[in-house]
Amino acid sequence: MEELKNSPVENFDWDAYEKGEVYGDKSREELVNTYDQSLNTVKDKEVIEGTVISMNKREVVVNIGYKSDGVISMNEFRYNPDLKVGDTVEVYIESQEDKKGQLVLSHKKARATRSWDRVNSALENDEIIKGFIKCRTKGGMIVDVFGIEAFLPGSQIDVKPIRDYDVFVGKTMEFKVVKINQEFKNVVVSHKALIEAELEQQKKDIIAKLEKGQVLEGTVKNITSYGVFIDLGGVDGLIHITDLSWGRVSHPEEVVSLDQKLNVVILDFDDEKKRIALGLKQLMPHPWDALSADLKVGDKVKGKVVVMADYGAFIEIAPGVEGLIHVSEMSWSQHLRSAQDFMKVGDEVEAVILTLDREERKMSLGIKQLKPDPWEDIETKYAVGSRHMAKVRNFTNFGVFVEIEEGVDGLIHISDLSWTKKIKHPSEFTQIGAEIEVQVLEIDKENRRLSLGHKQLEENPWDVFETIFTVDSVHEGTIIEMLDKGAVIALPYGVEGFATPKHLVKEDGTQAQVDEKLQFKVIEFNKDAKRIILSHSRIFEDEAKAEAKKEAAAKKASKKAAKADENVAINNNVEKTTLGDIEELAALKEKLESEKK
Repeated sequence: MEELKNSPVENFDWDAYEKGEVYGDKSREELVNTYDQSLNTVKDKEVIEGTVISMNKREVVVNIGYKSDGVISMNEFRYNPDLKVGDTVEVYIESQEDKKGQLVLSHKKARATRSWDRVNSALENDEIIKGFIKCRTKGGMIVDVFGIEAFLPGSQIDVKPIRDYDVFVGKTMEFKVVKINQEFKNVVVSHKALIEAELEQQKKDIIAKLEKGQVLEGTVKNITSYGVFIDLGGVDGLIHITDLSWGRVSHPEEVVSLDQKLNVVILDFDDEKKRIALGLKQLMPHPWDALSADLKVGDKVKGKVVVMADYGAFIEIAPGVEGLIHVSEMSWSQHLRSAQDFMKVGDEVEAVILTLDREERKMSLGIKQLKPDPWEDIETKYAVGSRHMAKVRNFTNFGVFVEIEEGVDGLIHISDLSWTKKIKHPSEFTQIGAEIEVQVLEIDKENRRLSLGHKQLEENPWDVFETIFTVDSVHEGTIIEMLDKGAVIALPYGVEGFATPKHLVKEDGTQAQVDEKLQFKVIEFNKDAKRIILSHSRIFEDEAKAEAKKEAAAKKASKKAAKADENVAINNNVEKTTLGDIEELAALKEKLESEKK
């Protein structure tokens, strides 16, 4: 072999070599033609097939039978991770020679040139094609298919919902073309369509075998606020939130998690077996059956508030075992209140069992029973005549409801609020939430109600008023309110009187007005009714009457005096006449007697 390499070539034309002609007998032109014929005839901007002759992580070298090989970036083959030396690939000739004399090829452009025909063919023939998932986009992924950017909707990636789209980016997967918009050159692909056919058969097999009460293994597919969807192997069933646990569940996430495998029981399904109702709690014994047989009425239990309503609270004393504390069993107080005033969801509470029905699985509880009933010793603690501080709870037209302590309520009648003020509504005197001192007037133990008074804390001023505001006494007063029937007048010592319109007429004939300060005469005083009737008019009317009476009396007196004088004169005349007559008679008598003699 070594000898052959070193042996001289026979008939070598050294003269021609010295002249630069090394082609032997053939001319340069002939050799060029022969060389050209041995190569493929290629043109720029066309697509031909080539063979992969070598590759590394960055580049793929492709031989197209041309005088030089082309180098293509490995990125253009990322949709095909199985590419190997010897594979035939399509290439687009960008340029037969660049500045360095290098053949410039593109696999991506070759695919794009023929891609539209290929995707249409794939749709028509229901063909499975490969694509490279480039990136995420709104509602799905962008997939490189034959160099075209196709859309893969999120719902078409798999038969089960996808929670992390990012794990698919950079993967090569098989797809089916499901839709092409010729006008906008849009392509929609699906991976789900490849596996649905296989799952459809599985689904038919599963549905055919479904029976109520059957226990199956499933996988948590999706969690909603109202329940959990379970994949039974191509068939979906729903566990309603009420069938997850015997206990209260505010959200299914408290019981199960995504992709969790669990056993479920078939509760029901429709005729076509499209809607399958599943249960989880049914595979566990009912908590009421496990409740201690020693538990009885009167026992104390601890639990957690799970549901609140205005009428009460449901307490879970064990998972799935609940009791109701009615609002009336939360406090000894009689006035209406909402259960939310006493507790809230999540509170740990202690209660006493009031009723227990194991067959109906019902239990009622109470918390007020943990405290002594304040009405047991009411006569001792709140004896008649005793004084206490109370809180105003509510108003009515006839009085004020107050609470001395929780469970001990009482009523202050409107007439027992003040000795002097005429109160139309209790809101004029106090306000809700205010503290007020009271005196116990009467105890009604049967109805759990106290009769209370406020004015009784002070002496009855009407005993004193009786000596001050005597009938016909005159006092200064101010008109504070005008009513249809008359006026309310403020008198000294904080007492009020009343005058009818005819008693408000002034001496000049005008009517008295609000805020006017005048003199008033008491024309009626009623201690029991706490009523003082006044009159301004009566003052000058009585004065006028007194004056007229005085004048009449004087006139009468003068008349009487005149008559007396006349009587005196008459008497004088009588007396004189009588005396004269006597003298004359005496003289006559003497004369007669002398004549007689």
